[in-house]
Amino acid sequence: MTTEEQDGATKVARLQENLLRIEALTARLVAAAAQRKHHDLALDGPSQEVFIKAAAAMLSGMMQNPARLMEQQVGYWTKSLRHFAAVQEAALKGAPPPETPKDRRFANPLWDTNPAFSYIKSQYLLNAEAIQEALSDMEGLSDDDRKRAEFFTKQIVDLFAPTNFLGLNPDAMEKALATDGESLVQGLENLVRDMEDNKGEVQLQLADREAFQVGVNIATTPGEVVFRNRLFELIQYTPVTDKVHKVPLLIFPPWINKFYVMDMKPANSLIRWVVEQGFTVFVVSWVNPDASYADTTMDDYIREGFLTAMAEVRRATGEAQINCVGYCIAGTTLALTLAHLQKKGDPTVKAATFFTTLTDFSDAGEVGVFLANDFVDGIERQSMKDGILSKAYMSRTFSFLRSNDLIWQPAIKSYMLGEAPPAFDLLFWNGDGTNLPAKMAVEYLRGLCQDDGFAQGIFKVFGSPVSLADVKLPLCAVACETDHIAHWKGSFNGIKQMGAKDKTFILSQSGHIAGIINPPSKGKYGHYTNPGPMAAPEDWLETATFNQGSWWPRWRDWLAERSGPKVAARVPGTGALPVLCPAPGTYVTMVPKD
Repeated sequence: MTTEEQDGATKVARLQENLLRIEALTARLVAAAAQRKHHDLALDGPSQEVFIKAAAAMLSGMMQNPARLMEQQVGYWTKSLRHFAAVQEAALKGAPPPETPKDRRFANPLWDTNPAFSYIKSQYLLNAEAIQEALSDMEGLSDDDRKRAEFFTKQIVDLFAPTNFLGLNPDAMEKALATDGESLVQGLENLVRDMEDNKGEVQLQLADREAFQVGVNIATTPGEVVFRNRLFELIQYTPVTDKVHKVPLLIFPPWINKFYVMDMKPANSLIRWVVEQGFTVFVVSWVNPDASYADTTMDDYIREGFLTAMAEVRRATGEAQINCVGYCIAGTTLALTLAHLQKKGDPTVKAATFFTTLTDFSDAGEVGVFLANDFVDGIERQSMKDGILSKAYMSRTFSFLRSNDLIWQPAIKSYMLGEAPPAFDLLFWNGDGTNLPAKMAVEYLRGLCQDDGFAQGIFKVFGSPVSLADVKLPLCAVACETDHIAHWKGSFNGIKQMGAKDKTFILSQSGHIAGIINPPSKGKYGHYTNPGPMAAPEDWLETATFNQGSWWPRWRDWLAERSGPKVAARVPGTGALPVLCPAPGTYVTMVPKD
């Protein structure tokens, strides 16, 4: 047998083997799909009303100003015909296809050099541009309806990108040919695995789950759990300096995700860095609730979470006052707690810091498209049925805010190219979410997000309304310039309305996570500061000073000024609270009951 014949026989054998694997995987796929539980359809997308309103506005515009529609259509068809003609002319001359716009989804050289792929790419981009222009020119829509129509239409346009289809993706076809179909089989394996792991739901695995273990190679800052109740574990970190500031620091992470986003690898651990700066650091690690927490409320989180943690830190250190940090939803709830304490005349908290925190929801930013009644009604129905707002729904919602980065491109790599997910700690954390108690989630969505109750002064804590003006202690707020979840202008507007006279606002470059987890050693993102008055956010930024490097040292200096003199370092367990177990504790790895 010749070498060529041997190669052919090997390829045939591999193909037969892959066909057998596909048959087995298909059976597993059907079995996995059968496990999918019924859920409220309102969670899958907006109501048809969004698009009906857009269609009505477009029809009204056609009737009132038909020339505008004609101009749009003529412009679109003119561009399309010119493009088609240019591609034909280049093909007849044997010349390269016409130059096309750059888009990182189309990185394969064939999108620019192959006439067919070049045409498909360019026509898709022309179509997308035409749809966007038609939406932006529509009249008769409210701002909220326009934002929703534009957002969800963009999701549809992104869904139909040619790169998302196997027969139109040169990367996938090249790899399939090079591997005799092995990449497609492995992609199917990845899809089946994701469905089996998530009870029939297609929930993309973004990171290698075997690469990280909480407490082993992430969340490794030394410390001890010194208190535990049904809502949280309290971690006190081991000091590394002989002296520490007198006033301890208590950090409240969001209970939508795990606290260790602030304690990943040692090189980018905010918690470790703060400990090294000479502070006594406590961190709350929230429970991952199951259906038994269905009736847990916002008041419960404030009473059994925030107020209890504050009391236990004071007991552990013997200090009358503490400083606090709240991140995202925990920042919102910290502000509610501080407003309540102010009205009660309780000086427990000396100064507070807010990371990427929204307290004024009059403009909720990009996430606001999911806060209309069509979604929230569905969330309420499903949550009341399940007892929880599942982490899967929240993860999917936040992923759609960056769908190309967190859905389509990872799906292409996993399901078309058959690649294993990367060993990326941040993506591992992103996939390690937590559920929310049903009642608390609905209170938050209705009372704070939809009704804007805190900014309106009507949201009640323990039966009494509180307002932003009630937050009067010294505060520092850090927002992030490209934050898709808590947009910086909304954060700014909430801080502006707080009653504190001592306010510091810092705007970090980058987004919701990278802008906060930005260690000085990396020298990656800078930040803006402005000691002037907090008027309009645009005016503040226009006159702000850009500072190279991380905001961490600036915040450290701010915090040190409000943390008292240095005292002997406090070792966990030597105060009034005994050691229960080593950090990162047990709640962070808890798997709730179905």
